[in-house]
Amino acid sequence: MRIPPYHWWRTVFYLIPAITLYTIVLGAASIVSSLFDRRGYFAHGCARAWSWLILKTTGVRVRVEGLERIRPGTTYVFVSNHQSIYDTPVIFATLPYQLRIIAKESLARFPVLGWHLRRGGHLFVDRRHPDRGGILRRWRALVSEGLSLIIYAEGTRSADGHVARFKAGSFLLAIEAGLPIVPVAVVGTRQVMPKNRLRTEPADVTLIIHDPIQPPVLDAPTPRDAKALAERVHAIVAAAVEQRQFSAV
Repeated sequence: MRIPPYHWWRTVFYLIPAITLYTIVLGAASIVSSLFDRRGYFAHGCARAWSWLILKTTGVRVRVEGLERIRPGTTYVFVSNHQSIYDTPVIFATLPYQLRIIAKESLARFPVLGWHLRRGGHLFVDRRHPDRGGILRRWRALVSEGLSLIIYAEGTRSADGHVARFKAGSFLLAIEAGLPIVPVAVVGTRQVMPKNRLRTEPADVTLIIHDPIQPPVLDAPTPRDAKALAERVHAIVAAAVEQRQFSAV
């Protein structure tokens, strides 16, 4: 019988209970705060504290590059690759913006986490029957409140660390809303916890922020326009990930 490695035991008997506790306490505080803070600012503070605690407990050290390329107070659509469930804590703990995510509808059914996301103003999308008009209205409402969005444009976590093709749907909405897009490359979270592995390990992670891209001004943008923008952003993110993650392999 093979004995699991040390980090499996550490994950199961230390990290999972600790993160569960963080989620319950800060998620409850977030939900209660929604009764008097409709914009979700306090809830976002809870999410940042939750993220910081997870990274600190796990032993994840984050280095940020390019933060000077974006302006405080500006509403952005941050588009990132997706390597691990640790991407979200890294981004929330690092970017000094009021962030809201676009999540799949199934996340709304998770106790505490789903309630926090819904009450905190995050967007849920039914991938089988997306309501583009409703999502666009929500995007514009977020802009009026000075909030930014984070999108994992691959649609799911990478199985091998390479950046998969970006889905064009969100880029069409970005063109219609006229929001600047910031390509973000997350490098190293796959070493913390890759997809389909119940084990976490301490690691160094780099978050690379690229120059904002202003989408084209079009009266009637088409899926082809969105695809071209998605490919442009994908090329920037993929090049950064490939250079940092695989150049030394």
